[in-house]
Amino acid sequence: MGKRIIVVGAGPGGLAAAMLLAGKGYDVKVYEKQEYIGGRNAEVRLGDYKFDMGPTFLSMFHIVEELFSAADRKAADYMEAVELQSMYELIFENRKLLMSRDKDRMKQEIETHYPGNGEGYERFMKETAKKMEALTPVLQSKMDRFMYYFQPKVLQALPELELGRSLYDVLSRYFTEDELKLAFTFQSKYLGMSPWECPGAFSILSYMEHAYGVFHPIGGVNQLSKAMARVTEEHGGEIHIGCGVKSLWIEGKEVKGVRLEDGRSVEADEVIINSDFAHAMTNLVDGRQLKKYSAKKLAKKKYSCSTFMLYLGLDKLYEDMPHHTIVFSKDYKKNVEEITSLKILSEDSSLYIQNASVTDKTLAPEGKSTLYILAPVPNNFSGIDWEKEKGTFRQLILKTVEEKTGFTNLEEHIEVEKMITPKNWEQDMYVYQGATFNLGHQLSQMMVFRPHNRFEELESCWLVGGGTHPGSGLPTILESARITANGILEQDFQEPIPVSSLPVMEGF
Repeated sequence: MGKRIIVVGAGPGGLAAAMLLAGKGYDVKVYEKQEYIGGRNAEVRLGDYKFDMGPTFLSMFHIVEELFSAADRKAADYMEAVELQSMYELIFENRKLLMSRDKDRMKQEIETHYPGNGEGYERFMKETAKKMEALTPVLQSKMDRFMYYFQPKVLQALPELELGRSLYDVLSRYFTEDELKLAFTFQSKYLGMSPWECPGAFSILSYMEHAYGVFHPIGGVNQLSKAMARVTEEHGGEIHIGCGVKSLWIEGKEVKGVRLEDGRSVEADEVIINSDFAHAMTNLVDGRQLKKYSAKKLAKKKYSCSTFMLYLGLDKLYEDMPHHTIVFSKDYKKNVEEITSLKILSEDSSLYIQNASVTDKTLAPEGKSTLYILAPVPNNFSGIDWEKEKGTFRQLILKTVEEKTGFTNLEEHIEVEKMITPKNWEQDMYVYQGATFNLGHQLSQMMVFRPHNRFEELESCWLVGGGTHPGSGLPTILESARITANGILEQDFQEPIPVSSLPVMEGF
């Protein structure tokens, strides 16, 4: 058996790293505190109803296929991913906009609602394709030393970071209408950030969807976590659920393994941390062992917003409603400022709604459906008393859904329900301050300024997930696993997992 690897946490980043390294012959053991796998990408079951806990969009599916191929498997043998022809519907105060990957349909939709802006869409896709091509090598490579900024591929990418320009500024180059700019910037919520503060480089987020599509795995995006776990075990890896890590086993600055909550100590040659980064640093490590990421310094970092979640099992199916719907508040900028800067609850909240049963009949009994509702809200630095506020906020959210969407008479049809507040994210899912999307993605916390994949404060310690380079969101989390796995392979003089170029985008 090969070198001993311990992975702390069975989220998608940890499972991807486990799958890749087990496939290369390493002795891999994954320890997960919860009684289920997937972390924030887990399945939620309420009786006969099944939901994704967190991510519901799966884009850049070729990355999934590449990682399974690197583990000598085919993703299609483990999950059925269906591409959504209409990616999502956007609901503004006076209009609805149906977003499509089909460039002709998309241009026609734009021209119908915003005459003269179709040309801007074509220009956005062409120019952002070049940006994506330039930035992809940076997102696929380790960035743990300043010297890496002087590599040719990084120097080529630096202008594309749009330093000093916000995401909203960048979209203003292409579109004249505010709503249309928001239609291509709301993806900054995947990073838990405002489009007026999010770096302009992240215009690639909406481009990724329009260029490579949005997919739904039958059974939910959580099927990706389950599939990676299966492949890990097929290659001899072990996944221990309900088996939490109490602390890292550290001697000097070297991580020797982990100490489990059941009292056992397990030795390893390398430890990969997939727990929420700030939670891990403030709970699994003695603060005196850290300087750069001590509890005091972590508290001064910038973090994403949180999310208020409702999972509803309904006794009816809203067949005429789309799979994904985004509802914008009347004053979206005010809503975002209340969430990210003022840290107060909005009276007019923007929402995301997933009606996955129109695509996937496995999620609910026949004639019934699941509804997933997400409202971005302040993280727990806000001091909001969620035990006091959750009932009122739930009513506000359901009222918004009733008034602005076709999900009418919703309360009458709820059979089962689950709520997750920022307090739950922190206390039950161990997410630091309930910041669902991890550390913020300001330029001061990106690339070399983000915690490194090979963790710089401890030896034989690695990071995967949204709290390390290249950042939050499933595609980038999977890339973090590839970077970390390749770091371990590289130090062991093993052949690295290949990194392919982007698939060719046709039609522009």
